[in-house]
Order: sequence, then structure tokens, then C-alpha cells
Amino acid sequence: MRAYVSVWRLPSAPVLLLAGFAGRLPSAMVPLALLLMVQQQTGSYAIAGLASATLGIASAIMAPVLGRLADRRGPRPILLTQAGAYPLLLALLIAVVLGSGAVWLVLVASALAGMATPLVSGTVRALWSRVDARFRGTAFALDATATELVFVVGPSLVAVLAVAATPALAVGLAGVLALIGALGVATSRATRAYVPVAGPRTGMFATVRAPGMPRVLLSGSALMLGFGALEVAIPAFADAAGSPGLSGLLLAVWSLGSVAGGLWFGARVLSTSLPRQYRLLLLGVTIGLAPLAWISSPWALGVLLFLGGTAIAPTLTVQNTLVGSIAPQHATTEAFTWLSTIAVGASAIGAALGGALIEGRFGVSGSLALAAAGAAVAVAITLVPGRRPSVRVAGRREPVPA
Repeated sequence: MRAYVSVWRLPSAPVLLLAGFAGRLPSAMVPLALLLMVQQQTGSYAIAGLASATLGIASAIMAPVLGRLADRRGPRPILLTQAGAYPLLLALLIAVVLGSGAVWLVLVASALAGMATPLVSGTVRALWSRVDARFRGTAFALDATATELVFVVGPSLVAVLAVAATPALAVGLAGVLALIGALGVATSRATRAYVPVAGPRTGMFATVRAPGMPRVLLSGSALMLGFGALEVAIPAFADAAGSPGLSGLLLAVWSLGSVAGGLWFGARVLSTSLPRQYRLLLLGVTIGLAPLAWISSPWALGVLLFLGGTAIAPTLTVQNTLVGSIAPQHATTEAFTWLSTIAVGASAIGAALGGALIEGRFGVSGSLALAAAGAAVAVAITLVPGRRPSVRVAGRREPVPA
């Protein structure tokens, strides 16, 4: 606990944690609320999954471009612009869906909202990468745990609002939270003091090709594709069990397991190398997801989701630490936006594939099996040989032990 107190006392830490939490809530609310809203209007999980995927892919395409711009000019003007645009575009999306607009119109509105998604996550992680190295690992652990807590509160809010009122209200609330979070991070002391690091002019994908980055990003893509399939499968599972209101609760239980694992992991100092920690934690996630396709009881599913979720926040903590260490110093925000991009984009693709599997002959079990397969592929990717990454130590770079 002392380690977390030390992080909390860092300059701007409370603002980054609290505003970052509010600004990230829409990422857990909008995909699920949009899925439920479109499904209610059209009666199709496939169309609903496609709309959610479109929103995610649009966000994924735009984020690295904005991250690159933030590294060169600072993230503040970008966040301030997005704080105004994102809520308005979410309002447009609600109007189109509830107005029973054509499918292509729903997809266009979803894409526009996705492109305006505030750059909160990439900015906050880039700022954490600049704190004292003694606190950086714990800061990333706390950040990952807070992010997982987002997926406890977010789906729970969506579930309550969907049952008590309408999923559209959850989308509207997400717009308000995004406004608060983006403004909070943009006006924080750390963001105002952000000084871009000079670096060479490179191609758009130079950061992605940095030693060590391809394997981290590809393995993260496979993992998040599986998570996207699971996030669609859980509402469908609850619906098939006759308790659609359980979907938010089951997603919250999954994230609570992750929060518990993240808090335990963040207070530990391990001697094992980061790549090895990452590989073992991915294996733990795979083991946790493997039995879900054979479960028929919502309560049994909840127990397994909690237990399997304990490996998620530790995995993301190590993943963030790796990216913060191996990314070029002049492109840290861009590196983290690539990480966010693959998370959102791969999750969106997983949601679309999961929705198609649910409506096909494989049903919900097929989407749950896809979740486990994605994590297994992530483990396999970490075993592929590649260039050894290096980390910054006292201003110089040293190889990361294999």
C-alpha cells in the first residue's frame, strides 16, 4: 500500500487518475450501450456488432495520427478539441439509431464518433512514463487497475440505465463523462508542463517497427480480439439464459477479478524479466478463458470470469511497462496510442466476429471459444524470435533480458 501512496503524492497524480478514470469510462460504456441500442432497434446482433466494430476501428485509425501530433505539439489542444466534438457526435449517433436510420447511416455516425474519441488513455500513459523510474512500475499498475475498474463501473452503469430507462441514456452519459475527463487531463499541471522531445522525422510506422514493439502489439491484438468476442458473448449468454440484465453484472465481475489481481501485482517487486512475465501472464489469461465455452450456468460463468480476470490487469501492467520502456523517447504518446489502437480495433473486430458466430451454427459457445483462442495466439506470438528490445536506463538504452 505504501507504494500506491507514493504514486498518489506525485504531482498531478490525483487529477490524472480521477480525470483519466472519467475519460476512459466511455470506452467501456459506448460499445456495450451501442450494441444494446442497435440490437433493440434492429433485432440483429450482427448489425449491432458491426456498428460497435465500426466505432472501434474508426477510433483505432485516428488515434496514432493524433498521438503523433501530440508528441510534436503537446496533447492539450487535441484533448480540448475532442472534449467539444465527441459529445456532439454521440448525440448525432443516438439520433440516427433511434430515428431508425439506414444501416449505412448508423455505421457512418458510429465512425464519426469513433474518430473523435478523446486521447485520454494515450496521454495519461505517456505522462506516467515520464515519472521517476522508482515509481513508474507501480504507476502503470495503478493505471491498469483503474482502467479495469472502468470496466466494472462502465458496464454496470449501462446495465442499470438499459433496464431502468434506455441504452441511449448510457451513451449520453458517456458523452458527459468524456467531456469531464478530457478537460480534466488537458488542464492538469502535468499536461500544461508537457514539453515535446525533439526527434528525427520518421515514417508513420517507425514507432511500430521499434525493436520489441511488433511482438507486443501483435500479441496485444490477439488478446484484445478475444476480449472483444467475449464482450459480445456475455450479453448474448445472459439473454439466452433469460436474464438480459445480468450482462453488465457478469462483465463487472470479470473486471473485479482483474482489479483484485492488479492491486496484488502492483505492490510486488519481481526479479523475472518483463518479457517472461508478459508471456506467463498471457498464459494465465488463456487458462482462465479456456473453460468458458462449456459453461451453461450464469453463476458458474461469473465465478470463472472472476478467477480468470485476476491475470488481466497484471498482463496489461507489464504490457504498458514494456511499451513505455522500449518506445522512442520522442514518440511515447504515439506508442501508447498504437497500443490503445490495437486494443480498440482488435476488440471491435472480435466483437464483429463474435456477433457473427453467435448468429451462426456455433452460437454463444463459438464466441467464447474465440476468446480463448485469441489469448492462446497471443502466447504463441511471444514465442516467435525477433530483435531484442532495449529499455532506457539513466539516459541510455540497455537490452531487455530475453
